[in-house]
Amino acid sequence: MSARPGRVPTGVSGHMRVPSDSEELSLLLVEDDRADAIIVEELIADASFDTRVIWAESMAAAEAEIARARPDCILLDLHLHDTDGINGLTRIAKQDSTIPVVVLTGLNDEHVGVSAVASGAQDYLVKGRVDPEMLRRAVRYAIERKRAELTAVDLHASQLRARENARLERGLLPSPLLLDDPGVEIVTQYRPSRENALLGGDFYDFVQTPDRTVHVMIGDVAGHGPDEAALGVALRIAWRALTFANLRGSDRMRELERILRAERAGKGIFATVLSLAIPPHGSHISAVRAGHPGMLLHGGGTVDWVEPPGGPALGLRAGQWAPQQVELPEGKGLVLLTDGLFEGHIGRGNERLGEAGLLELARSFAALPGREFVDALIDAVEERAQSHGGIGDDIAVVRVERTQT
Repeated sequence: MSARPGRVPTGVSGHMRVPSDSEELSLLLVEDDRADAIIVEELIADASFDTRVIWAESMAAAEAEIARARPDCILLDLHLHDTDGINGLTRIAKQDSTIPVVVLTGLNDEHVGVSAVASGAQDYLVKGRVDPEMLRRAVRYAIERKRAELTAVDLHASQLRARENARLERGLLPSPLLLDDPGVEIVTQYRPSRENALLGGDFYDFVQTPDRTVHVMIGDVAGHGPDEAALGVALRIAWRALTFANLRGSDRMRELERILRAERAGKGIFATVLSLAIPPHGSHISAVRAGHPGMLLHGGGTVDWVEPPGGPALGLRAGQWAPQQVELPEGKGLVLLTDGLFEGHIGRGNERLGEAGLLELARSFAALPGREFVDALIDAVEERAQSHGGIGDDIAVVRVERTQT
């Protein structure tokens, strides 16, 4: 379930441009002494590498220049009239921590340069001891060191995300708890909204009680992030426990509502849930819907939209969630889904697929068997969203069909 995206803060690791030897470098020189600035500009000119130098005579001017156009590297004098010492380096990092920095120190301040490198600068140069080739190498090495540093940070973040996803997957997308020969065939699929992203608040579960009734549930917590994912895990585990405790219909939803209100991080967080009870015999099943989208009825070369009456989403207001009878004919399966499957853009401006568009798309794959139908449908939705950077919300799909006995 989509939430408003947060602002991406400055000063975080990300992709940086690494110019080749044949490309022009943009170099921001932050130096309040014009005479020293001229000396550095002459060294750059003598170094015989293609460089465009922008001079900033204060830290305030440098910050304005960084905001206007990101330079490939910064040469920073540590003694400016509007900042001094490591504070200048800190101000640059707050604005954009991906820019490599080489600090300039005086003959008597070499220890300050060492401290600057320890605080995040890529290198330091001592004024009066610099020749053109030394300057050229320092700039090039600074860019490469920064690129390697950011690559290492991204790799570590990817490894952390992978470990966290593994933990979340065990909680949000559990293994089935079914009896031998359960009498149903269940297909599941989950796609995160972005590659390498943390799993969001989509969750599902399916269990079979001793009377051989199969209970299937899918849910979606509004928003993305660790709080929403943790709440999804709590609701999924609670649903399973309440099901085995023989709570059904409104009673089970009321308990889930209480748990959500106790566990959620903020009052505005809510969740939608759709729960099915499939008895071992008969053509009808029981459905309880709390603000969740409807389902697709797929099989026999046809696809239809099924949306039984329901109550409000959990966490919005108190309500009644009366069970509704839904027909599940032989040879057909019900496809439970989260709204990420139909809320994405489809390549024409801001137009979204919508439920009607999803049904039309699903009917183009109606002849496919269960698993192939689910995969083809999700792939088609993702393909249509590519022009907008991919799907904007997680997608969870569960297809359940009775098997022949």
